[in-house]
Amino acid sequence: MNIPLVDLGKQYAPLREEIMERIAAVLSGMQLFLGENVQALEREFAAFCQAEHAIGVSDGTAALQLILRAMEVGPGDEVITVANTFVATVEAIVLTGATPVFVDVHPDTYLMDVAQVRSRITPRTKAILPVHLYGQMVDMVALRAIADERDLWIIEDACQAHGAECEGRRAGSLGDAAAFSFYYSKNLGAYGEGGCVTTNDGELARRVRMLRDHGAERRYYHELVGWNSRLDELQAAILRAKLPHLQRWNAQRRSHASLYEALLDGSPVITPVTAGGNCHVYHLYVVRVPRRDELRAWLQEHGVGTGIHYPVPIHLQRAYSDLGYQRGDLPVTERVADEILSLPMFPELQREQIAYVADAVRAFVGASAPVEIA
Repeated sequence: MNIPLVDLGKQYAPLREEIMERIAAVLSGMQLFLGENVQALEREFAAFCQAEHAIGVSDGTAALQLILRAMEVGPGDEVITVANTFVATVEAIVLTGATPVFVDVHPDTYLMDVAQVRSRITPRTKAILPVHLYGQMVDMVALRAIADERDLWIIEDACQAHGAECEGRRAGSLGDAAAFSFYYSKNLGAYGEGGCVTTNDGELARRVRMLRDHGAERRYYHELVGWNSRLDELQAAILRAKLPHLQRWNAQRRSHASLYEALLDGSPVITPVTAGGNCHVYHLYVVRVPRRDELRAWLQEHGVGTGIHYPVPIHLQRAYSDLGYQRGDLPVTERVADEILSLPMFPELQREQIAYVADAVRAFVGASAPVEIA
């Protein structure tokens, strides 16, 4: 049996006719940027996220950069974040001229350890940038209290958290602004690149809209120094076809995660932990296991695709060595990076595929067969 980490074709097949019709309509009208599909998607995605505003942009990295620029984060400022993330989180901070300041992650969820945030705040701190990793949100209630005490911005990196919830509130509605990616493998993915900013702050939304389009509210009249980060109509049309299915797809992911957990129960494998008050949407299904690289090779031999998200924490990456961090500075992050493995996770996974993956994992770690799952 061959089981990929993600199978995009299985999701596309039942939507093919609708998507092709939407693409054809865009090409017939030939309004390819910031047209009716982008505007409609912004309204629909804002409603989905329980936010007042959504601004379609070119990708998730641009979403982060636009938010930071709109907040006037720049040289001399510090932004508190984590090193257990995709590089774009930190890249966006550095490209503003600001300095990323890292806190370690929680050993159970691998998310920002909010209890460490206060100790990292300095007079230069301007924002906190939590990463809602793997499909689960950081404790935004506790983080909001800290930010309000110190009058700091909160920027949600929600690029892996479409539809995730914390205490009944959706990702994208609890920070001052949030960045989403519509990269093709996300829970809500385009067929190429795309992204979005959500916020409840009207002035911040206005600035992001200008910045994504060369700093202008109307063509050739430029209030700000911006750049070209517009979401195109084709991707917006595709995303509009997919958005109505997102809650069902997320529910399927949660069902798959429950089956994985049951089938791996009693083995040495550490399965994902959902924090209290959270609704996880399992963008990735990330387990921890000793001899991770050997297990990955074993699974590859048995036709199972896997991933590592992420093998080298940002504070140990060569590109960010000038920040002055060394091995040992973030011990939980570093330990996790050596042990995590992403198993196949997509809505269209079948029970027998999950069982096959779990059986292969258990065989490697020497665990006996699980109790039969009805």
